[in-house]
Amino acid sequence: MRKHLLLLLISILPAVTCYAQRPAQTIAGSWNGSLAIGGTKLRLVFNLSATPDGSLTATMDSPDQGAKGIPVTSARLVQDSLYLDIKAIGGSYAGKITGPENIDGYLKQAGQNMHIPLTKGEVAEAKRPQHPVKPYPYQETEVTIENKAAGITLAGTLTLPKGKTKAPAVVLITGSGPQDRDQTILGHKPFLVLADYLTRQGFAVLRLDDRGVGKSGGTFATATTEDFASDAAAAFTYLKSFEGVDGKKVGLLGHSEGALVAAKVAAKYPEAAFVVLMAGSAVPGTELLLAQNEALFKTAGMPDAQLQKYLQLRKAQFTVAATEPDIFKASQTIKQLEQDAKAKLTAEEQKQMGLTQQSEQAIVAQLSSPWMRYFLGYDPALTLQKLKMPILALNGTKDLQVPYQQNLPATEKALKAAGNKKYTIKEMPNLNHLFQTATTGMVNEYGQLEETIAPSALETIGSWMKGVVK
Repeated sequence: MRKHLLLLLISILPAVTCYAQRPAQTIAGSWNGSLAIGGTKLRLVFNLSATPDGSLTATMDSPDQGAKGIPVTSARLVQDSLYLDIKAIGGSYAGKITGPENIDGYLKQAGQNMHIPLTKGEVAEAKRPQHPVKPYPYQETEVTIENKAAGITLAGTLTLPKGKTKAPAVVLITGSGPQDRDQTILGHKPFLVLADYLTRQGFAVLRLDDRGVGKSGGTFATATTEDFASDAAAAFTYLKSFEGVDGKKVGLLGHSEGALVAAKVAAKYPEAAFVVLMAGSAVPGTELLLAQNEALFKTAGMPDAQLQKYLQLRKAQFTVAATEPDIFKASQTIKQLEQDAKAKLTAEEQKQMGLTQQSEQAIVAQLSSPWMRYFLGYDPALTLQKLKMPILALNGTKDLQVPYQQNLPATEKALKAAGNKKYTIKEMPNLNHLFQTATTGMVNEYGQLEETIAPSALETIGSWMKGVVK
């Protein structure tokens, strides 16, 4: 769930230059190709530059994953062949120049050799037709909010409809990972689109940069869902008392982890007018991440025998991270579980499951973070059981990160246990985790789609919200 499951493992490494054995100017420029994964294509770009001393440098972009400027550790041009070492993703590229604008080569990563022919030229910027263009038919104001409990200041944008003296209002709460106020991901700005739509429907809308992101203070790396709930609570109380807002008609809307946060705030402030849960989970984190892994890898085509072994390993590791209070002991156990599992697998099975030395280090680091340890041990159903106000819970049927078959029934069960008679549970056909109309639902498809949020999702949310505040 923690965004956004990049297929390329990216880290910050210094670029290293190597001297070319032929004029680097002959190959300088941008070269693009695509990698077929899970039924979709992932675009890759290598940006090659020649320096005055004859050396060749390079960076790599993955536009569909929103990654730019990934360092290429070394670049060599040997006669008619290009060799790139890309330690940041644990891979390399080797290709033969077959023409002035063509390179035929292979990307090697995680034991796989993938054919990626390259063509010289820039990649066109992705179209995002739903992004609103100024001037807006409403007021837009930059705001700062004090979270006194945390001792930090949060920054964001408040949009106010014109002609309303006391407008109903909503706080938008981002999903997991360091998010700006627009929840920018892969060129999309879903919270900008959502805020624009809801403001045109007559709502005041507040959206914030996460703590430690953009103009907001604080530290993101050590924060947990509980900390983000503290920030959202500060935003809620701020909006209730804002001039031009009807303090009795202020609600909360959260996406993904933001839905967990919205429920937490609503449990603390039962006067909240409503709560919208977009792709919210209602099962313990250990169960959600296991279902997420199963959905993603099954769709990606992992053989079932290997998938079951993979899930068994991850279940054991998730359980340790959620229950072992000693973080050092937990990390050692997680590492040992990985090594023990690999010892029972053939080299081919390890390759199919993506179990490498690099992946071992990554899983230990991920499961040792404060956020992940909290998330895995948290049961959102216990919070949902406290909510009495109107609730709208939406989930796309192509959502592989928060599978609807697992979470919508669990949400309804928890709300029934609360005695809540004012809830609406709705499946959104063919929508993915970002509520885009999707084909596969895979993460690498998000950036390839022009649609930012399906009109059906916008209309469902807007109509329901207007119905509960009228």
